[in-house]
Amino acid sequence: MNHPWSDWQVACYRYILAMICGLYSLAVPALQIAITQGNVAALPIAVVPFENETGTPTSPLSVAQVIAADLRRSGVFNPLPFAQLPARPRHAAQIQWPVWRAVPVEHLLTGRIQARDAGGYQLDFRLFDVTQGQQRLAYRVTATAGQLRAAAHQIADRVYLALTGKPGAFSTRIAYVMSTRTAEGQARNQLKVADADGHNAQTIATSREPLMSPAWSPDGQQLAYVAFERGRSMIWVQHIATGERRKVAAYPGINGAPAWSPDRKKIALTLSKEGNPDIYVLTLATGELRTLTRHSGIDTEPAWSPDGQQIVFTSDRGGSPQLYQVSANGGQARRLTFEGDYNARAAYAPDGQHIALVTRVAGRYRIGLLDLRRGDLRLLSHGKLDESPGFAPNGSLVLYASRQNGRDVLATVAVDGNFQQRISLEATAVREPAWSPY
Repeated sequence: MNHPWSDWQVACYRYILAMICGLYSLAVPALQIAITQGNVAALPIAVVPFENETGTPTSPLSVAQVIAADLRRSGVFNPLPFAQLPARPRHAAQIQWPVWRAVPVEHLLTGRIQARDAGGYQLDFRLFDVTQGQQRLAYRVTATAGQLRAAAHQIADRVYLALTGKPGAFSTRIAYVMSTRTAEGQARNQLKVADADGHNAQTIATSREPLMSPAWSPDGQQLAYVAFERGRSMIWVQHIATGERRKVAAYPGINGAPAWSPDRKKIALTLSKEGNPDIYVLTLATGELRTLTRHSGIDTEPAWSPDGQQIVFTSDRGGSPQLYQVSANGGQARRLTFEGDYNARAAYAPDGQHIALVTRVAGRYRIGLLDLRRGDLRLLSHGKLDESPGFAPNGSLVLYASRQNGRDVLATVAVDGNFQQRISLEATAVREPAWSPY
C-alpha cells in the first residue's frame, strides 16, 4: 500500500497478529445468566409447575422452570416467581379467576407431563387469558427424556407467538468462540454451539490456534468460520450434525469475515490476496470468486441484506471506519453512516430496515442501531468494549460480546434498549457470538 495507514488499519492488522500469536486471556467456563436491566413494561404471566404424571416421584426436568426462564429472558414477559403463585391449578375447572386477577397477572399457563407407553413423555399445556377467563391456547408435545428441554422451548415459542404475534426464538441456538487452557497449560480454542439459553453446549471445532468469525448458514445446518493453521488464516464450512467440513478459502494473506448469502449459494468474505483487504463473493458450488470492491482502503466485515440484493461492509476509505453499502452484483458503494468517527461490524435485522453495529462514543465501543429509512443511529449498549452484534431471528434482541468487570462475556439487549442480560461463561475469552436462524 502506498498510503499512510490509519489508526484503524494498524489496529486491524495488530488484532490479526495478536490472534495468530495467541495473545488472549484464557479460563475455564461455567454458565451463568443474569438480567442486568429489566423491562418495566414486561407483561405479567404465571407459569404453574406442570402436574407430574410420569409415575416417578419427580419429573426428569422442571419444564415450567425452563418455560418461565425463556419468557423472562425475552424481556417481553415477567413471570411470577413460583413461591408467589396463589394456587397451582391442575386443570381449567380448578382455576379461581378472582384469585388470579388479584395477583395480578394477565395470562396463566398450566400443564402436565405424562410417561408414554411407547417410551418418552407427553406434555400438554393450556394458556389462559385471566382477564377474560378464557382459554387462549392448548397444545401437546411429545419428547424423549433428552428432548424435554427442547420441548419446553417449543412451548415457550408457542406462548410467545400467541401473545405477541411474532415467532419466539427459544428453540434456536447460538455459536461462540471460547478459549481455555489444558492441564499442561496449552491453549485450546473451541467453536461451540449451544441452545439459546446456553444449555446443551457442544464443541464444533477445537484448535490450538485461533478460531474466528462463526457464521450460520440460512438453514441453520452449517457454520462457516475462520481457522488458523501454522499462523495462516483459512475459511471452513462445517456441517454441525455430521462434523464434516471443507476448506473454501485459503488464499495468500487474509481470509476472513465469512457471511452467507440468504440463498446459501454464496459466501461474501474479506481477502487480501492482491495486497489490500477487499470484499469478494465466493460461489460455493463452483469455487468461482468475484471481486466486489477494489479500493486502497481496508474493506472488510461484509453482511448480506435479508433479500440478498445488498451487501454492507466496513471501510476506512473516507478516513475513518464507516459502513458502506454496495449491490451484491457490484457497482458504486454508498456510505451509510456519518455520525461519529467509528462505525463498523454491521448486522442486518430480519426486517431489512435496521442494522446493528459497533460505534465509538467518547472512546467507548458500544452497540448501536441504525434505522436505514431515517438514517438515525441509536445506542443500545453502555459498555466500554462491546462488539460482534447479531440479531435473534425474530429481530427482538441483539446478541453481542462485551468486556465487563475485566471479563469477556456475552450479552443481549432488546432492540428498544429496555432490557439487557449477561450470559457469562466464567471465561475471560468468550467472543464472536452468532445467533442461528430458525
